[in-house]
Amino acid sequence: MIEPKNTSRKRGFYVKMRLLHNNNNIRKTSFCYKYFKWVLWFSLSFYFFAMFLFNHKPNNTNNTSSSSPFISKTTVPQYSKASRALIEHPQREHHHSVGKILAYLVPHLLNGLKIYVYELPTRYNTDWLTNERCSNHLFASEVAIHKALINSDVRTFDPFEADFFFVPVYVSCNFSAVNGFPAIGHARSLISSAIQLISSEFPFWNRSSGSDHVFVASHDFGSCFHTLEDVAMADGIPENLRNSIILQTFGVKYDHPCQRAEHVVIPPYVSPESVRKTLATADVNGKRDIFAFFRGKMEIHPKNVSGRYYSKKVRTVILQKYGNDRRFYLKRHRFSGYQSEILRSTFCLCPLGWAPWSPRLVESVVLGCVPVIIADGIDLPFSSAVPWSEISVTVAEKDVGKLGSIIENVVATNLSSIQKKLWDPRITRALLFHDRTIEGDATWHVLHALTKKLSRSHRRLRLSDE
Repeated sequence: MIEPKNTSRKRGFYVKMRLLHNNNNIRKTSFCYKYFKWVLWFSLSFYFFAMFLFNHKPNNTNNTSSSSPFISKTTVPQYSKASRALIEHPQREHHHSVGKILAYLVPHLLNGLKIYVYELPTRYNTDWLTNERCSNHLFASEVAIHKALINSDVRTFDPFEADFFFVPVYVSCNFSAVNGFPAIGHARSLISSAIQLISSEFPFWNRSSGSDHVFVASHDFGSCFHTLEDVAMADGIPENLRNSIILQTFGVKYDHPCQRAEHVVIPPYVSPESVRKTLATADVNGKRDIFAFFRGKMEIHPKNVSGRYYSKKVRTVILQKYGNDRRFYLKRHRFSGYQSEILRSTFCLCPLGWAPWSPRLVESVVLGCVPVIIADGIDLPFSSAVPWSEISVTVAEKDVGKLGSIIENVVATNLSSIQKKLWDPRITRALLFHDRTIEGDATWHVLHALTKKLSRSHRRLRLSDE
């Protein structure tokens, strides 16, 4: 009879050896894992630090924007002849991507700013978004700023810890069924209703008489809420807004009834997505074959049915004087792809309309076309970050008949210098709004401007008293 082999001892030896082998693996794994973590941490830290240095090299060619400690100093590539937009938009995408990474890694102090965003009934704001134009037209900064603040690190959900209170009322989305333009006749009543609501349900409006509350008025004459200047001036700013802070596209360098409130001049809204698409479809080897460009309303008989002269006759003079001049590409009718025409142009005319400002100011700059500003006394947005005098040409309204010779003189003297400065990515960033605030973008500069008004903050006054 054959006895079965005694395998228990061998099995025990096998199990013991397997365990020893596994323990050795664990020790090796722990050793490798421990040092791998440090190597990985060091590599990532070095990479982000290198990217930070790359994007924050001092730019000796442009000292204008260095006055602000919050603006990253990015070296600007220099180009002589080729279109900056057609050459650099891939690099611009790189800067944008790195900027998004740094936005999460680098703390933005903004002096500890805290903003409470009122959650109003949807009839005051988001109900209007059923019309997609509401978030994309030239007045849409009221929507963009609201979105950005909701997603911002400066937002606080504790109103007692807030420096400022943002009141999100959209008044520019009521589009006329007749001409498609925003009708703002309801603006005063809608804002008054919102103020009545927050003052009855919260204590913060009444304790400061609204001086620490922020509104957006992104249409022609700001918080005067009218498209015609004489009517806007006669009506003035509603009494219940005169103590508040107004973020408005309207701004002039002289006394005007429509800016007799604490205010910040902001850029008109231009969709960053539309700019990106325009740059993406551009011919990277293309040239700017249009010398001077304008597309928009130009009335042959400028005195319209209201009895008022549109654009103070400036656009009419441009059409009459240069309509047959081959250097000027002037079009009176709308064209959905007109940004591609800006991309082909060396100079873009930015004459006043009913109001001094125009979205052409932003579109020209971000698409690399030198803006020719024809609007006497205009106060341009974010002048501490955007060196307007160095990247644009200003022509007095009375000199519009000399426009051709003025532009030719720029070509003969300092065009290349203007174009190089115009291509600074920090400038483009400062003029565009995004759904999430990016360091140095338009909403960021709004927040930075608010840090200069912290004397209005009830919280800061309370802390200083303590």
